[in-house]
Amino acid sequence: MLVCALLLVSSVSSATSSATSLSMATPPTGGPPPGQFWDQRYKSEDYAYGTAPNDFLKEACGSLPPKSKILCLAEGEGRNAVYLASLGHSVHGVDASAVGLAKAETLAEKQGVKDKVTTQTVDLNDYDMGTSEWDAIVAIFCHLPPPLREKVHAAIPAALKPGGKLFLEAYNPQQLEFKTGGPPALEMLFTPEMMKEDFEGLKLEKNEMLVRDVTEGTFHTGKGAVIQVVGLKG
Repeated sequence: MLVCALLLVSSVSSATSSATSLSMATPPTGGPPPGQFWDQRYKSEDYAYGTAPNDFLKEACGSLPPKSKILCLAEGEGRNAVYLASLGHSVHGVDASAVGLAKAETLAEKQGVKDKVTTQTVDLNDYDMGTSEWDAIVAIFCHLPPPLREKVHAAIPAALKPGGKLFLEAYNPQQLEFKTGGPPALEMLFTPEMMKEDFEGLKLEKNEMLVRDVTEGTFHTGKGAVIQVVGLKG
């Protein structure tokens, strides 16, 4: 899915309406604002990163208890949120692109899980994940500038319920050699050491780098150098 970012707050829903939003990635330095960048990418009828869930998430989420309450950061066009909802979970996806979120809601309706997916357009710099709110938090290819990454990641342990889990996949520095997706900026790529520092409040059950085939729509295709993290809140 993508590289997350400074997401523009949209005038979204009141408490009585379903928040509408979804995923995001940080656009190239000097480019348009994140929301505008991703609106452009998602404006096609095709799904930029496909409609199938991320392979790592699909494998890892089997450990979740039934009917979990899940937060998906930088959820984009909704592929991961819709998959999790199809398993019976309640999913809230946040992102900067209203265009992507509209497609996420369309996908949820097509898959018959619209009642289990809510969305909200947010700026991650301001977004409050809450305290002991979520059974799981998902961050798939949510790449952020270092100061924002540290702020967002620091909020995750407190936002998880006791026993809650973090599922994260992102590109690591070796991805600069592959050039098959992700930000072309070293400071926005993740290492195991960085994850240990960012998530010191979690027990990292998995924190490893590997090379795998990443086939997700048009923008993630080919071998990718990734890092996969599963964190548990005790």
